[in-house]
Amino acid sequence: MTRPSGRSADALRTIALEPGFSKHAEGSCMTRFGDTHVLCTASVEERVPPWLRNKGRGWVTAEYGMLPRATNTRTDREAARGKQSGRTQEIQRLIGRSLRAVTDLEALGERQIKIDCDVIQADGGTRTAAITGGFVALHIAIAKLVAEGTIKAMPLTDHVAAISCGIFEGTPVADLDYAEDSNADADANFVMTGVGNMVEVQATAEGAVFGRDEFDRLLDLATSGIAELVAHQKAALGLG
Repeated sequence: MTRPSGRSADALRTIALEPGFSKHAEGSCMTRFGDTHVLCTASVEERVPPWLRNKGRGWVTAEYGMLPRATNTRTDREAARGKQSGRTQEIQRLIGRSLRAVTDLEALGERQIKIDCDVIQADGGTRTAAITGGFVALHIAIAKLVAEGTIKAMPLTDHVAAISCGIFEGTPVADLDYAEDSNADADANFVMTGVGNMVEVQATAEGAVFGRDEFDRLLDLATSGIAELVAHQKAALGLG
């Protein structure tokens, strides 16, 4: 089996995380997984949703969207349609859940941080890029709150990142691009913490069912891939 990109089965695309990309956001990261480019920004609000008022804890949430020409044909803006698609809602909920999994919401205090993930260019794996870059943007925004003395200590308990893995032409591979994702026998998205704990797994048989041995191989690929992504996050944040 030869991957369309020529990569080995366990090789990720070229990963680039550029912190501080946006001038105005409290935290930001331009995230590039190969030809998938997602701008992630974090905005701090000194208020929480009504259902969290006076409960002594904060909130982290996310919004996700694709620009009209993020793909090879133009897609109308969802705002012009008057509603978000089910796919958009599902992805932004996934991003929010993933980031909250490593955030001590009580230590954050009664404030909300919104992560906006805007897909500038899509070539597969937009949700995994959004989670990985979204964490960098969140970390930067929270670090500023700590530096200012607004909160006493860093409420992030670990890193979190995400990667897609799938079975392409009978072979488990890591970090699918669109050419592979659109023709995969099975694909899965893994969200994991820096120490390797699971946050969420989404796995689907597309062209053929797959067995436990194949799933274990996908998990192994995801584990090593997440470790590489966390190393990129640490480098981008200057954490060594």
